[in-house]
Amino acid sequence: MLQTVGEWIWWDRLWLPGNLSWSALEDKEGRVYAKVSHLYASLPCALCLLVVRYLFERYFATPLANLWGIRDKIRLPAEQNPILEKYFCSQTRVPPQADVWSLCKKTGWPERRVQVWFRRRRNQERPGLRKRFSEASWRCAFYLFAFFGGILALYDKPWVYNLREVWAGFPKQSLLPSQYWYYMLEMGFYLSLVFSLTFDVKRKDFKEQVIHHMATLTLLSFSWISNFVRIGTLVMVVHDSSDILLEGAKVFNYATWHQTANGIFVVFAVVFMVTRLIIFPFWLIHCTWVYPLELYPAFFGYYFFNVMLLVLQLLHLYWAALILRMVYKFIFTQVGDDRSDKEEDDSDPPIERNHKPKTEKDVQLICGHFSSSLWITTVRV
Repeated sequence: MLQTVGEWIWWDRLWLPGNLSWSALEDKEGRVYAKVSHLYASLPCALCLLVVRYLFERYFATPLANLWGIRDKIRLPAEQNPILEKYFCSQTRVPPQADVWSLCKKTGWPERRVQVWFRRRRNQERPGLRKRFSEASWRCAFYLFAFFGGILALYDKPWVYNLREVWAGFPKQSLLPSQYWYYMLEMGFYLSLVFSLTFDVKRKDFKEQVIHHMATLTLLSFSWISNFVRIGTLVMVVHDSSDILLEGAKVFNYATWHQTANGIFVVFAVVFMVTRLIIFPFWLIHCTWVYPLELYPAFFGYYFFNVMLLVLQLLHLYWAALILRMVYKFIFTQVGDDRSDKEEDDSDPPIERNHKPKTEKDVQLICGHFSSSLWITTVRV
């Protein structure tokens, strides 16, 4: 039975066009092709990146945080109360007013005391500023390294300047060492994020982060096995270009360099619009949608790859609307920076009825982990 399942999974018609079979992609005459076995190298790469990350955060990010005076806020702990704790863990972190009154009756506490308890309890769940700074610094450093690594791997390749060359000879395209290491680096990074989910900052979009990382690894693996390596490297470079700026903006925001952070964020918005709304759909998706049909009839891999890219483009449009709204606020309303998950005041301010944060969803989708929350189903191929 397992043999039958394996034959169906690796059926040539699912992965390869025309009358080609896997035997056509066997290494010979000095030509090397992407293989499933190569993907195993992403595991040791991920483990190495975890070690590098630990050293980076300890010997670079932490001293830099000390230099910039980044300190964790002293938090007042929430009082011990089993009733409120059970509600907090099983129901919601922000109770509606009706539930607050009900909890007041169960605990015998006044309304204001219950409200303060929930504020302090929510603050306990939020990661410290130094930890968020260290994580953003690591991601910024990685994306910077990966982006320039991708540029070095691609700048002299003909398919960068003529996208028809992406499919020249497909799928019999010999694998280059630079392509191999670029893919393993990116796959190792996302695999390391899966491994580190348990001790990373746990955001409100935790489930979306898991979905994003798994979707990314799935698409990277699929593009590798199907030998969509050339277009895959182009998509990765396009995405890395704006990720650097987003993480850099967060780094400066945590350091309270708000003007610098806002300036970088505006630049990020421009780069995002150019790369995700112009280059990605009108160059890369056009390349994967039109040019292959000039060489081969459509096959399953062609449809799967393009459908996932279209899903990604829909997400780009959604994020673009959120980004433009935030940029508008920065420029015209001069509101404070709401991109980070700020702590609530532990003191006892007047309670606002039916108060709902206006930009909480924006914060989670864009700056909480823009790369993370749906980039989430964000599929970086």
